[in-house]
Amino acid sequence: MRQNPHGGDIYTKKCRVDFSVNVNPLGAPESVKEAVRKSAESVEQYPDALCRDLTRALSEKEQLPEENILFANGAAELIFALTQALRPKKALIAAPGFAEYEAALSAAGCFIRMYPLQKEKGFLLQDDFCDDLTDDLDLVFLCNPNNPTGLTIPQELLLKILDNCRERNIYLVLDECFIEFLPEPEKVTMQGKLDEYPNLLILRAFTKIYAMPGLRLGYLLCSDEDLLDRISRSMQSWNVSIPAQMAGLAALNEDAYVKEARELIGKERAWMKAELEKAGLTVWDSCANYLFFEGPKGLAARLEKGGILIRDCSNYPGLADGYYRAAVRTHEENQILTEAVSQILQWF
Repeated sequence: MRQNPHGGDIYTKKCRVDFSVNVNPLGAPESVKEAVRKSAESVEQYPDALCRDLTRALSEKEQLPEENILFANGAAELIFALTQALRPKKALIAAPGFAEYEAALSAAGCFIRMYPLQKEKGFLLQDDFCDDLTDDLDLVFLCNPNNPTGLTIPQELLLKILDNCRERNIYLVLDECFIEFLPEPEKVTMQGKLDEYPNLLILRAFTKIYAMPGLRLGYLLCSDEDLLDRISRSMQSWNVSIPAQMAGLAALNEDAYVKEARELIGKERAWMKAELEKAGLTVWDSCANYLFFEGPKGLAARLEKGGILIRDCSNYPGLADGYYRAAVRTHEENQILTEAVSQILQWF
Protein backbone atom coordinates (compact mmCIF):
# COMPACT_ATOMS: atom_id res chain seq x y z
CA MET A 1 0.00 0.00 0.00
CA ARG A 2 1.31 3.47 -0.89
CA GLN A 3 2.32 5.63 2.04
CA ASN A 4 1.78 9.38 2.38
CA PRO A 5 5.20 10.90 3.17
CA HIS A 6 3.68 14.31 3.88
CA GLY A 7 1.25 15.89 6.32
CA GLY A 8 -2.45 16.53 5.85
CA ASP A 9 -3.65 12.95 6.22
CA ILE A 10 -7.07 13.90 7.55
CA TYR A 11 -8.61 10.96 5.69
CA THR A 12 -7.27 8.25 7.98
CA LYS A 13 -6.67 10.23 11.17
CA LYS A 14 -9.07 11.88 13.56
CA CYS A 15 -8.52 15.61 13.08
CA ARG A 16 -9.62 18.46 15.30
CA VAL A 17 -6.98 20.94 14.10
CA ASP A 18 -4.44 20.22 11.36
CA PHE A 19 -1.00 21.76 11.94
CA SER A 20 0.69 19.20 9.68
CA VAL A 21 0.15 21.22 6.48
CA ASN A 22 1.43 24.75 5.92
CA VAL A 23 -1.38 26.65 4.24
CA ASN A 24 -2.63 30.16 4.89
CA PRO A 25 -4.62 30.11 8.16
CA LEU A 26 -7.06 32.68 6.76
CA GLY A 27 -8.45 30.04 4.43
CA ALA A 28 -9.03 30.53 0.72
CA PRO A 29 -10.24 34.03 -0.25
CA GLU A 30 -13.95 34.28 -1.02
CA SER A 31 -13.10 35.41 -4.54
CA VAL A 32 -11.25 32.14 -5.11
CA LYS A 33 -14.17 30.10 -3.86
CA GLU A 34 -16.56 32.06 -6.04
CA ALA A 35 -14.33 31.49 -9.07
CA VAL A 36 -14.42 27.76 -8.41
CA ARG A 37 -18.20 27.81 -8.14
CA LYS A 38 -18.46 29.75 -11.41
CA SER A 39 -16.10 27.32 -13.13
CA ALA A 40 -18.81 24.65 -12.91
CA GLU A 41 -20.44 26.35 -15.89
CA SER A 42 -17.44 25.34 -18.03
CA VAL A 43 -17.04 21.68 -17.11
CA GLU A 44 -18.11 20.63 -20.63
CA GLN A 45 -14.99 22.32 -22.02
CA TYR A 46 -11.37 21.22 -22.03
CA PRO A 47 -9.10 23.54 -20.05
CA ASP A 48 -6.80 25.89 -21.92
CA ALA A 49 -3.73 23.65 -22.22
CA LEU A 50 -1.46 26.72 -22.35
CA CYS A 51 -3.05 28.57 -19.40
CA ARG A 52 -2.99 31.73 -21.53
CA ASP A 53 -5.13 34.04 -19.38
CA LEU A 54 -3.39 32.98 -16.19
CA THR A 55 0.07 33.29 -17.71
CA ARG A 56 -0.76 36.76 -19.04
CA ALA A 57 -2.08 37.89 -15.64
CA LEU A 58 0.95 36.60 -13.74
CA SER A 59 3.29 38.14 -16.32
CA GLU A 60 1.70 41.55 -15.79
CA LYS A 61 1.69 41.24 -12.01
CA GLU A 62 5.30 40.09 -11.69
CA GLN A 63 6.67 42.03 -14.68
CA LEU A 64 8.03 38.88 -16.30
CA PRO A 65 7.93 37.74 -19.94
CA GLU A 66 5.13 35.26 -20.54
CA GLU A 67 7.69 32.96 -22.17
CA ASN A 68 9.45 32.59 -18.80
CA ILE A 69 6.37 31.12 -17.05
CA LEU A 70 5.11 27.54 -17.05
CA PHE A 71 2.01 26.50 -15.09
CA ALA A 72 1.32 22.99 -13.83
CA ASN A 73 -0.85 20.86 -11.57
CA GLY A 74 1.01 21.97 -8.44
CA ALA A 75 4.73 22.48 -7.83
CA ALA A 76 5.13 18.75 -7.23
CA GLU A 77 4.26 17.99 -10.86
CA LEU A 78 6.93 20.44 -11.97
CA ILE A 79 9.55 18.80 -9.77
CA PHE A 80 8.93 15.48 -11.52
CA ALA A 81 8.53 17.04 -14.98
CA LEU A 82 11.76 19.04 -14.90
CA THR A 83 13.66 16.03 -13.59
CA GLN A 84 12.29 13.86 -16.39
CA ALA A 85 13.12 16.53 -18.97
CA LEU A 86 16.69 17.11 -17.74
CA ARG A 87 17.45 13.45 -16.97
CA PRO A 88 20.32 14.32 -14.61
CA LYS A 89 22.90 11.64 -13.86
CA LYS A 90 24.00 13.17 -10.56
CA ALA A 91 22.23 15.69 -8.31
CA LEU A 92 22.79 17.40 -4.97
CA ILE A 93 20.11 18.16 -2.38
CA ALA A 94 20.27 19.55 1.15
CA ALA A 95 18.88 17.36 3.93
CA PRO A 96 16.48 17.70 5.61
CA GLY A 97 14.43 18.92 2.67
CA PHE A 98 11.17 18.38 0.78
CA ALA A 99 10.69 14.66 0.04
CA GLU A 100 9.60 15.15 -3.59
CA TYR A 101 13.11 16.19 -4.70
CA GLU A 102 14.55 12.81 -3.81
CA ALA A 103 11.48 10.96 -5.12
CA ALA A 104 11.64 12.70 -8.51
CA LEU A 105 15.38 12.19 -8.88
CA SER A 106 15.11 8.53 -7.94
CA ALA A 107 12.32 8.05 -10.50
CA ALA A 108 14.66 9.47 -13.15
CA GLY A 109 17.41 7.02 -12.16
CA CYS A 110 19.64 9.82 -10.86
CA PHE A 111 22.46 9.34 -8.34
CA ILE A 112 21.76 11.60 -5.35
CA ARG A 113 24.30 13.25 -3.06
CA MET A 114 23.06 14.68 0.23
CA TYR A 115 24.44 17.78 1.88
CA PRO A 116 23.62 17.43 5.61
CA LEU A 117 22.21 20.47 7.39
CA GLN A 118 23.63 20.04 10.87
CA LYS A 119 21.94 20.72 14.17
CA GLU A 120 25.23 22.02 15.59
CA LYS A 121 25.18 24.74 12.91
CA GLY A 122 21.52 25.60 13.40
CA PHE A 123 20.41 23.59 10.34
CA LEU A 124 21.64 26.52 8.22
CA LEU A 125 23.22 26.09 4.81
CA GLN A 126 26.95 26.77 5.14
CA ASP A 127 29.56 28.23 2.78
CA ASP A 128 31.07 24.77 2.31
CA PHE A 129 28.01 23.84 0.25
CA CYS A 130 29.93 25.36 -2.65
CA ASP A 131 32.64 22.75 -2.16
CA ASP A 132 30.05 20.11 -3.09
CA LEU A 133 29.29 21.83 -6.41
CA THR A 134 31.55 19.61 -8.47
CA ASP A 135 31.83 19.41 -12.25
CA ASP A 136 30.09 16.03 -12.39
CA LEU A 137 26.83 17.47 -11.02
CA ASP A 138 23.89 18.14 -13.34
CA LEU A 139 21.24 19.45 -10.96
CA VAL A 140 20.86 21.01 -7.50
CA PHE A 141 17.66 21.42 -5.48
CA LEU A 142 17.44 24.07 -2.76
CA CYS A 143 14.40 25.32 -0.84
CA ASN A 144 14.23 28.94 0.37
CA PRO A 145 12.81 29.20 2.98
CA ASN A 146 13.60 25.58 3.69
CA ASN A 147 11.02 22.92 4.45
CA PRO A 148 10.88 21.78 7.27
CA THR A 149 13.13 24.28 9.09
CA GLY A 150 11.68 27.55 7.77
CA LEU A 151 15.19 29.02 7.56
CA THR A 152 16.36 31.17 4.65
CA ILE A 153 19.65 31.07 2.77
CA PRO A 154 21.81 34.21 3.11
CA GLN A 155 21.72 36.24 -0.11
CA GLU A 156 25.50 36.40 -0.42
CA LEU A 157 25.78 32.60 -0.21
CA LEU A 158 22.92 32.05 -2.64
CA LEU A 159 24.56 34.31 -5.23
CA LYS A 160 27.83 32.48 -4.73
CA ILE A 161 26.02 29.17 -5.34
CA LEU A 162 24.40 30.59 -8.48
CA ASP A 163 27.79 31.70 -9.83
CA ASN A 164 29.31 28.29 -9.11
CA CYS A 165 26.42 26.48 -10.79
CA ARG A 166 26.59 28.68 -13.88
CA GLU A 167 30.34 28.15 -14.23
CA ARG A 168 29.90 24.37 -14.02
CA ASN A 169 26.75 24.15 -16.19
CA ILE A 170 24.67 22.92 -13.25
CA TYR A 171 20.95 23.60 -13.16
CA LEU A 172 19.80 25.10 -9.86
CA VAL A 173 16.16 24.52 -8.90
CA LEU A 174 15.20 27.02 -6.20
CA ASP A 175 11.95 26.17 -4.44
CA GLU A 176 10.33 29.43 -3.28
CA CYS A 177 6.89 28.00 -2.55
CA PHE A 178 6.83 29.51 0.95
CA ILE A 179 8.48 32.82 0.13
CA GLU A 180 5.19 34.77 0.01
CA PHE A 181 4.81 34.28 3.76
CA LEU A 182 8.00 36.22 4.51
CA PRO A 183 7.64 39.84 5.69
CA GLU A 184 9.62 41.13 2.68
CA PRO A 185 9.78 38.37 0.06
CA GLU A 186 11.16 40.76 -2.56
CA LYS A 187 14.41 40.92 -0.56
CA VAL A 188 14.81 37.13 -0.59
CA THR A 189 13.60 35.95 -4.00
CA MET A 190 16.02 35.30 -6.86
CA GLN A 191 13.33 36.17 -9.40
CA GLY A 192 15.27 39.26 -10.50
CA LYS A 193 18.25 37.07 -11.42
CA LEU A 194 16.50 34.93 -14.04
CA ASP A 195 17.95 36.75 -17.06
CA GLU A 196 21.45 36.68 -15.60
CA TYR A 197 21.26 32.96 -14.79
CA PRO A 198 19.52 30.90 -17.49
CA ASN A 199 20.39 27.78 -15.47
CA LEU A 200 18.12 29.00 -12.62
CA LEU A 201 14.64 27.52 -12.24
CA ILE A 202 12.32 28.95 -9.57
CA LEU A 203 9.36 26.97 -8.22
CA ARG A 204 6.27 28.76 -6.90
CA ALA A 205 2.79 27.63 -5.83
CA PHE A 206 -0.66 29.07 -5.20
CA THR A 207 -1.27 26.14 -2.85
CA LYS A 208 0.20 27.60 0.34
CA ILE A 209 -0.30 31.35 0.26
CA TYR A 210 -3.87 31.21 -1.12
CA ALA A 211 -4.90 28.10 0.89
CA MET A 212 -6.01 26.13 -2.17
CA PRO A 213 -4.11 22.79 -2.05
CA GLY A 214 -7.21 20.92 -3.20
CA LEU A 215 -7.04 22.72 -6.56
CA ARG A 216 -3.35 22.06 -7.36
CA LEU A 217 -1.72 25.05 -9.02
CA GLY A 218 1.98 25.81 -9.27
CA TYR A 219 4.35 27.42 -11.74
CA LEU A 220 7.97 27.46 -12.85
CA LEU A 221 10.05 30.52 -13.76
CA CYS A 222 13.07 30.28 -16.06
CA SER A 223 14.61 32.50 -18.75
CA ASP A 224 15.61 29.49 -20.87
CA GLU A 225 12.54 29.20 -23.10
CA ASP A 226 13.77 26.03 -24.83
CA LEU A 227 14.16 24.34 -21.45
CA LEU A 228 10.65 25.34 -20.38
CA ASP A 229 9.36 23.88 -23.64
CA ARG A 230 11.15 20.60 -22.93
CA ILE A 231 9.68 20.51 -19.43
CA SER A 232 6.18 21.23 -20.72
CA ARG A 233 6.51 18.27 -23.07
CA SER A 234 7.17 16.05 -20.03
CA MET A 235 3.70 16.83 -18.68
CA GLN A 236 0.33 15.64 -19.91
CA SER A 237 -1.95 17.99 -21.84
CA TRP A 238 -4.77 19.80 -19.98
CA ASN A 239 -2.99 19.22 -16.65
CA VAL A 240 -4.29 22.46 -15.10
CA SER A 241 -8.07 22.28 -14.66
CA ILE A 242 -10.52 25.07 -15.42
CA PRO A 243 -11.36 25.51 -11.69
CA ALA A 244 -7.64 25.85 -10.89
CA GLN A 245 -7.05 28.39 -13.67
CA MET A 246 -10.06 30.49 -12.71
CA ALA A 247 -9.13 30.33 -9.02
CA GLY A 248 -5.60 31.43 -9.87
CA LEU A 249 -6.86 34.45 -11.78
CA ALA A 250 -8.98 35.49 -8.81
CA ALA A 251 -6.15 34.90 -6.34
CA LEU A 252 -3.76 37.21 -8.17
CA ASN A 253 -5.97 40.15 -7.19
CA GLU A 254 -5.86 39.35 -3.47
CA ASP A 255 -2.99 41.62 -2.38
CA ALA A 256 -4.76 42.82 0.78
CA TYR A 257 -5.42 39.22 1.79
CA VAL A 258 -1.73 38.32 1.40
CA LYS A 259 -0.68 41.34 3.45
CA GLU A 260 -3.12 40.39 6.22
CA ALA A 261 -1.79 36.84 6.25
CA ARG A 262 1.83 38.00 6.55
CA GLU A 263 0.97 40.23 9.49
CA LEU A 264 -0.99 37.50 11.24
CA ILE A 265 1.70 34.88 10.75
CA GLY A 266 4.51 37.17 11.86
CA LYS A 267 2.70 37.96 15.10
CA GLU A 268 1.50 34.42 15.77
CA ARG A 269 4.80 32.76 14.89
CA ALA A 270 6.63 34.80 17.55
CA TRP A 271 3.94 34.07 20.16
CA MET A 272 3.77 30.37 19.32
CA LYS A 273 7.56 29.97 19.42
CA ALA A 274 7.73 31.58 22.86
CA GLU A 275 4.96 29.34 24.20
CA LEU A 276 6.53 26.14 22.85
CA GLU A 277 9.91 27.12 24.31
CA LYS A 278 8.22 27.90 27.62
CA ALA A 279 6.81 24.37 27.55
CA GLY A 280 10.34 22.98 27.21
CA LEU A 281 10.83 22.45 23.46
CA THR A 282 13.79 23.56 21.35
CA VAL A 283 12.41 25.74 18.55
CA TRP A 284 14.34 27.13 15.57
CA ASP A 285 13.95 30.68 14.23
CA SER A 286 11.71 29.99 11.26
CA CYS A 287 10.88 32.83 8.88
CA ALA A 288 8.02 30.94 7.26
CA ASN A 289 4.45 30.03 8.25
CA TYR A 290 5.55 27.02 10.28
CA LEU A 291 7.86 26.18 13.19
CA PHE A 292 10.47 23.44 13.36
CA PHE A 293 11.19 22.06 16.81
CA GLU A 294 12.69 19.20 18.81
CA GLY A 295 10.86 17.41 21.58
CA PRO A 296 10.27 14.01 23.14
CA LYS A 297 9.71 10.95 20.98
CA GLY A 298 6.05 10.14 20.56
CA LEU A 299 4.81 13.73 20.88
CA ALA A 300 2.99 13.66 17.53
CA ALA A 301 1.23 10.42 18.42
CA ARG A 302 0.12 11.83 21.78
CA LEU A 303 -1.28 14.95 20.14
CA GLU A 304 -3.03 12.88 17.48
CA LYS A 305 -5.06 11.13 20.17
CA GLY A 306 -6.63 14.51 20.89
CA GLY A 307 -7.24 15.21 17.21
CA ILE A 308 -4.29 17.59 16.84
CA LEU A 309 -2.04 16.80 13.87
CA ILE A 310 1.54 18.01 13.57
CA ARG A 311 4.20 16.87 11.12
CA ASP A 312 6.43 14.11 12.47
CA CYS A 313 9.73 14.85 10.68
CA SER A 314 11.43 11.54 11.47
CA ASN A 315 11.11 10.43 7.82
CA TYR A 316 13.08 13.42 6.54
CA PRO A 317 16.65 12.43 5.53
CA GLY A 318 19.01 13.53 8.27
CA LEU A 319 16.37 13.68 11.02
CA ALA A 320 15.39 11.13 13.66
CA ASP A 321 12.51 10.65 16.07
CA GLY A 322 11.85 13.76 18.09
CA TYR A 323 11.83 16.40 15.33
CA TYR A 324 8.54 18.04 14.38
CA ARG A 325 7.00 20.81 12.28
CA ALA A 326 3.80 22.69 13.05
CA ALA A 327 2.00 25.27 10.93
CA VAL A 328 1.29 28.71 12.34
CA ARG A 329 -2.47 29.13 12.34
CA THR A 330 -4.96 31.49 14.01
CA HIS A 331 -4.41 32.50 17.61
CA GLU A 332 -7.29 30.35 18.88
CA GLU A 333 -5.93 27.30 17.05
CA ASN A 334 -2.37 27.99 18.15
CA GLN A 335 -3.56 28.13 21.75
CA ILE A 336 -5.08 24.66 21.35
CA LEU A 337 -1.71 23.30 20.23
CA THR A 338 0.47 25.03 22.80
CA GLU A 339 -1.83 24.12 25.69
CA ALA A 340 -1.96 20.49 24.57
CA VAL A 341 1.84 20.37 24.25
CA SER A 342 2.29 21.87 27.72
CA GLN A 343 -0.04 19.27 29.25
CA ILE A 344 1.61 16.35 27.45
CA LEU A 345 5.14 17.43 28.37
CA GLN A 346 4.25 17.26 32.06
CA TRP A 347 4.21 13.47 31.64
CA PHE A 348 7.68 13.24 30.07
